[in-house]
Amino acid sequence: MNNIFSNGTDMSSQRSLLRALGWTDEEMQKPLVGIICAQSEIIPGHMHLDDIAKAAAEGVIAAGGKPVIVPSIGVCDGIAMGHGGMRYSLPSREIIADSAEILIRAHAFQAAVFIGNCDKIIPGMLMAAARVNIPSVFVSGGPMLAGRVRGKKTSLSTMFEEVGAYNAGKIDAKTLKAFECNACPTCGSCSGMFTANSLNCLCEALGMALPGNGTLPMVYSQRLALAKRTGSAAMNLLKNNIRPSDIMTAEAFKNAETVDMAIGASTNTVLHLLAIANEAGVDSVSIDIMNEISERTPNLCRLAPAGEHYIEELNDAGGISAVMKELYDAKLLNGDVMTVGGIALKDVIKDAENLDKEVIRPVSNPYSSRGGLAILKGNLAKEGCVVKKSAVDPKMLKHSGPAKCFDGEEAAMQAISSGKIVKGDVVVIRYEGPKGGPGMREMLTPTSAIVGAGLGADVALITDGRFSGATRGAAIGHVCPEAAAGGIIGIVRDGDIIDIDITGCEINLRVPQEEIDKRLKSFTPKLHEVDGYLKRYRNSVTSASKGAVWDK
Repeated sequence: MNNIFSNGTDMSSQRSLLRALGWTDEEMQKPLVGIICAQSEIIPGHMHLDDIAKAAAEGVIAAGGKPVIVPSIGVCDGIAMGHGGMRYSLPSREIIADSAEILIRAHAFQAAVFIGNCDKIIPGMLMAAARVNIPSVFVSGGPMLAGRVRGKKTSLSTMFEEVGAYNAGKIDAKTLKAFECNACPTCGSCSGMFTANSLNCLCEALGMALPGNGTLPMVYSQRLALAKRTGSAAMNLLKNNIRPSDIMTAEAFKNAETVDMAIGASTNTVLHLLAIANEAGVDSVSIDIMNEISERTPNLCRLAPAGEHYIEELNDAGGISAVMKELYDAKLLNGDVMTVGGIALKDVIKDAENLDKEVIRPVSNPYSSRGGLAILKGNLAKEGCVVKKSAVDPKMLKHSGPAKCFDGEEAAMQAISSGKIVKGDVVVIRYEGPKGGPGMREMLTPTSAIVGAGLGADVALITDGRFSGATRGAAIGHVCPEAAAGGIIGIVRDGDIIDIDITGCEINLRVPQEEIDKRLKSFTPKLHEVDGYLKRYRNSVTSASKGAVWDK
């Protein structure tokens, strides 16, 4: 398992540079394991990743390898939220994948440990792992603990909703400050089943991470021990030539989608699983398959923002292994798929136990008989759209109401904040898709403002943009085709009735087809003036229904 630099005079020049790094003759003989680490001082979930990387490196060394820590960029969605910076979040996923590919192939790494924690970083890294297809394993930095304000657990989603409550005059500035100072008490990924934690949990379900990756809190020393085992696992994968293509198979993606529905994960997982499958060459993953899986998968977990439980409680209940054991025993998972542990999934979870049947409901007593996400289709979204069904008030599972249309998040926020949105309305935010944004901004701010104003059970919001995993309510995103691509969402007018049936997976504009055709004939989509990377992104990105990946 020597590396390509280890022997021969042809590599003498390269070895001279490795000696400049302080490497010994012994180190230069060992397999090179790239540790792709996204540590930074701007993302709370990434602040401590240098410690995770060092622990993973120790595991590599103990197993006979030479670890090499290299960087990755990352965007904190929470900090980027509500301003122009959010346009860069989803586009950063492609840069993360490309840069990891460059680092791995340019330096001839033989195996890789990917260390991230938040939002677009993990899916970008999974895309890279699928693309380079060298033995690879993932370990996250872990979730932060839930905050506590006045005896109640809180999270980032609570914080955004309290801002909405303050703007609606429901709480005072002192109360808001108490939430601000206590909602996010430790570093780590935000404490609910938001996008970051959703993807870290799905890494386990895909077989790309060891047990505990998705749920062990950042502050637990077990997280460092997990990182050490992950480093050792990378060496074992290399020894046995087990690659991502052996793990991220069609059956593994079905498992991940099943777990996705069972835990009520973020709507962003739809985008990312499509994108990762695209890189892995698994063409069986589609939004239609996701609905089929949702139909047969019970929703077993209701974590924030859908319920009162937090990731730390899921960990105490047995973690994702316990969820998968419930599903496997009900014959809803394929246990024969390979994992980064070098063993089949059924062997990973054989001793898992559900220790809290309220946090993880048994299959026989689920929160609902169908999965936590739903894909809706209709004349308003011919290519589909997505909603976190498990976080929708039951009153809003079927809703018809007049549209109030806004060309962008800022205009919608102004209307919500000034009381112009009333019970029964369907807020339409367009020109926020991959091309129209560009960048498909998350819109936690308007959804939280609606909930904070006490309208969460009375107002729906639809958009060709997307939502944070912290969003709750009848928030329907990824409407495709988007307005900028000539989608029907672009020709909706104020007062048009929109019919939403989340249970029936339908969404329609109640306007005669003749009138729709007339509007489309005279419709010219708008495009924002942008430059730099966003301009290149807009010119290359595909529809959200395809994962918003590069057009190949």
